[in-house]
Amino acid sequence: MGLKILHSADWHMDSAFVGFSDGQREFLRGQQRQLPGKIAELCIQEKCDLLLLAGDIFDGIPSRDAVDCVKMALAECNVPVFVSPGNHDFCGLGSPWVEEAWPENVHVFKGSMESVTLPELNCRIYGAGYCSMDCKPMLENFHTQGEETWQIGLLHGDPVTVHSPYCPITAGQIRESGFQYLALGHIHKAGSLQQGKTVCGWPGCPMGRGWDETEEKGVYLVTLEEKATIEFLSLDMPRFHDTELEVSGTGLEELEGALPAASRDFYRMTLTGQAEVDLEELQRHFSGIPNLFLRDRTEDPVDIWAEVGEDNLRGVYFRILQDMAQTEPEARLTAELSWKILSGREVKLP
Repeated sequence: MGLKILHSADWHMDSAFVGFSDGQREFLRGQQRQLPGKIAELCIQEKCDLLLLAGDIFDGIPSRDAVDCVKMALAECNVPVFVSPGNHDFCGLGSPWVEEAWPENVHVFKGSMESVTLPELNCRIYGAGYCSMDCKPMLENFHTQGEETWQIGLLHGDPVTVHSPYCPITAGQIRESGFQYLALGHIHKAGSLQQGKTVCGWPGCPMGRGWDETEEKGVYLVTLEEKATIEFLSLDMPRFHDTELEVSGTGLEELEGALPAASRDFYRMTLTGQAEVDLEELQRHFSGIPNLFLRDRTEDPVDIWAEVGEDNLRGVYFRILQDMAQTEPEARLTAELSWKILSGREVKLP
């Protein structure tokens, strides 16, 4: 009989959301408060046996509301929940993982590696928790000791940077660990790898917090049978989109082709090209996207044929290209690129 696990990490409840307006911060925090309930609901819907939370559930010392929100959701999961605190919610003074009474189904790992057995699932969970903002390598010289069928690791660790101050984890340590599945947090972009018989996964954060977290976000549904398989489940949360868009004229036509009519997502559009844009007018036009940020990096329109007829090399060169453009459309592109190069402008090849 297999095992079904919901694996999540890096909620960062009560994030500061620096760089946004008061209204936007309030909206984002309100959306973030829905995360615990959504994940608990998903755990029940998918009939999971376990919920693993790989650290940074809170972003520093959280508010009372954030703690109560997480408590209520974890209690509603109605399955064993295991937490491995990370560098943002480490087990120190004021930490809710230390000072709060958690529901009976919740086990918080505090300090060095330890394990908990679940005889009814023929499973042993190993984990550790940060006691400060950094953490030594927890899997160095580690190997599972239990005889249970399912051996699972849970850590807030860095499998990418060898000398990371945040519990660095090497490929060799994963390979020699003895785990069927190693559940990690800390890296905000989802990823996984397999070393030997061990599958190691990190689901990323379930909701982005800024322009550096633009990809689709969610959690991992892990099934342990003969081998571990991972399925990424997207959550219906606001997303961040950061796009550079070349425009002409007023920019309206290109923006209408790139943006939805209405959305609660956050869009940052950097406008480039030769155009005359009115950002205030464009913002009014896209009022259905209240979290739209427009940046003007356009250049004033130029006449690339202005030097045609001049008695110099440039005049001759552009006259030849203008004549060619009558029958060869690509000649205009050549002229545009040539004008930028000769004028010392930045050139981006199509």
